[in-house]
Amino acid sequence: QVQVMESGGGSVEAGGSLLLSCRVIGGTFGAYEMGWFRQAPGKERQFVASINRSGTSATYGRSVKGRLHISRDNAKNTVYLEMSNLAPENTGVYYCAASRGPDFREFDYWGQGTQVTVST
Repeated sequence: QVQVMESGGGSVEAGGSLLLSCRVIGGTFGAYEMGWFRQAPGKERQFVASINRSGTSATYGRSVKGRLHISRDNAKNTVYLEMSNLAPENTGVYYCAASRGPDFREFDYWGQGTQVTVST
């Protein structure tokens, strides 16, 4: 059984930074593409970023605000999302997900989410 566990959410003021972490337990982490998604209150879940299996290529959502950097450490079964210069529009529940492929646009395993709140 594959478990996806996010951590690192919290409350920050606008302009602040947060580091989200996501650890995968079970399965084969190095075989998964990993992604982050955000769901703002009353809105649909939105793609934030994804990273390929080797960590050499990343994709970011076009409507994402602030400065983001996704990375992974395959030795630790962990993917990270560094967020800086945060704005209130970044508020939401952030979900980490793993894709087994072969269609890496489809994500198979999801975490419970971690709340990020950005205040003015």
